[in-house]
Amino acid sequence: MSNTSKKPAIRMPSVVEDRAITAAAKADRDAQPLTPRQLNAMVPLRALRGRPKSANPKQLVSVRYSPEVLAYFKSTGEGWQSRMDGVLKQYVSRHSRRVER
Repeated sequence: MSNTSKKPAIRMPSVVEDRAITAAAKADRDAQPLTPRQLNAMVPLRALRGRPKSANPKQLVSVRYSPEVLAYFKSTGEGWQSRMDGVLKQYVSRHSRRVER
């Protein structure tokens, strides 16, 4: 086996080449450097990916339900957990009104 890398070698520009590149970039009116304010406003790409953060996030808990309850909700098809959450929310809203009275 060969120890040589298949990746092309990266050649860094010399000081003279680097100065020429920098001067050309600064002379381009369409590609001006970012201001410190613009740099501070930048957000890493990872932070922009995925679902937006919820203002009211749900909490992860471990709960044990009777087999009949799980069988019923699972038989209603995909999204059964959300339907179960809806039933529990409905129960809470009905019973919290009774407590307030």
